[in-house]
Amino acid sequence: MNAKREAFLAGKRPDDVHVYIDTSAVSNPEALEAHGERVDGGIVLLMDGDQARSVFQSATGIDPMALAQDAMATDGDVTEDCAGGICPDGDHEPKFIFSFAEEQNEEVGGLYADGDVIHAYVACDCGERYSDKWVASEQ
Repeated sequence: MNAKREAFLAGKRPDDVHVYIDTSAVSNPEALEAHGERVDGGIVLLMDGDQARSVFQSATGIDPMALAQDAMATDGDVTEDCAGGICPDGDHEPKFIFSFAEEQNEEVGGLYADGDVIHAYVACDCGERYSDKWVASEQ
């Protein structure tokens, strides 16, 4: 894992977005791999927020803000590397994961008072959409 990705997963890159795309879900994964990191089953891209939203929508056909809104209605489990998860609807694999870090904010309370928080939104291969959030490096 590269240093930028490690920093993101530690909550230290709040301006970046982490995108996981299952290689079977896109027609040309090699084109994405040139800009990201291959992980088990997929490709991870780490880029600034605006660029990531555009790339995510182009590659997946899903508006990332719509995904987040839909996914927030269902709790699931996302792996701490933001490249896997456990679907609440059964034994399925994430097709896409859109993640970002939010800096610690003691005024908000809850998780946000405990440290930087990672938010992850998943489009599962079964069609379910779910989310997870945790204090960075404490999942």
